[in-house]
Amino acid sequence: MPFTEVINHRPSRLFVYLAGFFVANALVAELIGVKIFALENTLGLAPWNFNLFGEVGALQFSAGVLLWPVVFVMTDLLNEYYGQRGVRLLSYLTVGLIGYAFVMIFAAIQLSPADWWVAGAQVQGVPDNQAAFRVTFGQGLFIIIGSLLAFLIAQLTDVFVFHRIRRRTGEEKLWLRATGSTLVSQLVDSFVVLYVAFKLGPELFGGVTAPWPWSRILAVATVQYVFKFTMAIVLTPVIYWLHALIDRYLGEEVSAAMRARATIT
Repeated sequence: MPFTEVINHRPSRLFVYLAGFFVANALVAELIGVKIFALENTLGLAPWNFNLFGEVGALQFSAGVLLWPVVFVMTDLLNEYYGQRGVRLLSYLTVGLIGYAFVMIFAAIQLSPADWWVAGAQVQGVPDNQAAFRVTFGQGLFIIIGSLLAFLIAQLTDVFVFHRIRRRTGEEKLWLRATGSTLVSQLVDSFVVLYVAFKLGPELFGGVTAPWPWSRILAVATVQYVFKFTMAIVLTPVIYWLHALIDRYLGEEVSAAMRARATIT
């Protein structure tokens, strides 16, 4: 196939579409993840003060969880049609691009702000734009490291479990390999990010807050994992719907050949 025909080659175009959505959603999730929202208040419900592992609190999540379900879906579709090499390539690329984004953000924070800009949003209730920018985008180093490490380990776990299930079940039971791989990988993700960001990092190098006790890590990770577990189940019909759309887009023959090749790559 001539190089200039890549953009007209449907499997290549599909990879670009999936990869673009995958990278964009992972990056945006990292950037908005600094906001913590209360689920009960958002839904207009009375706070549910759960008690897990001795920790009492409400259902509070990072805003990044809103986009991670999309990443789950993209990962499963990439697994299905492009195999382990495709997912690993995009996982490494995404980690590099997120790291690049944070380097650029930290560089932007260091720039001296214009005097008029610092006070430019006081009418909207923001007394200092520079402080707001720094607090919003300047995430702690170990939060970034923990998040990227958790993302990469989770993605590699996902691709491993997905293809192990696929080899055992063949082309049948898409729901099992898609949902099962997500449930295992997000169990890893939920605990690794909290452990690195809020326990290991502060214990080794200090931080603005004391290291979290294990009870808090377990409680917060469990709540976040239950949310991800629920979303993985809810999104299973979406996987089937998108799978059918892609089969029609590629054509049954090409789609079957790609899925067969994905099992060995």
